[in-house]
Amino acid sequence: QVQLVESGGGLVQAGDSLRLSCATSGRQFSANGMGWFRQAPGKEREFVASISYNGGSSNYADSVKGRFTISRDNDKNTIYLQMNSLKPEDTAVYYCASSTNSEASMVRARYRYWGQGTQVTVSS
Repeated sequence: QVQLVESGGGLVQAGDSLRLSCATSGRQFSANGMGWFRQAPGKEREFVASISYNGGSSNYADSVKGRFTISRDNDKNTIYLQMNSLKPEDTAVYYCASSTNSEASMVRARYRYWGQGTQVTVSS
């Protein structure tokens, strides 16, 4: 049974920073790409960032490029999302997910396992 548990969300002001974490268990974490997605109220879940199995490549949504950084620690079976210069439009539930392959996929359908999400709220 694969488990992904996000943490680090909260309420912050515009311009602040947050770091999300996603701890995984139950499978060979270091062999798979990982990603972060988010879903705002009334909107579809959207891609935020992804990282390949060894951290060698990553991808970002245009809306977060230059502000967010994804990373992973394979010794700790954990990925991170450092979010800087947060904006009110970043408000959403953030989900981490494990890909079906080793790449830094931007395609939601490539992700098989999902966490329960962590709420990020950015006030103006």
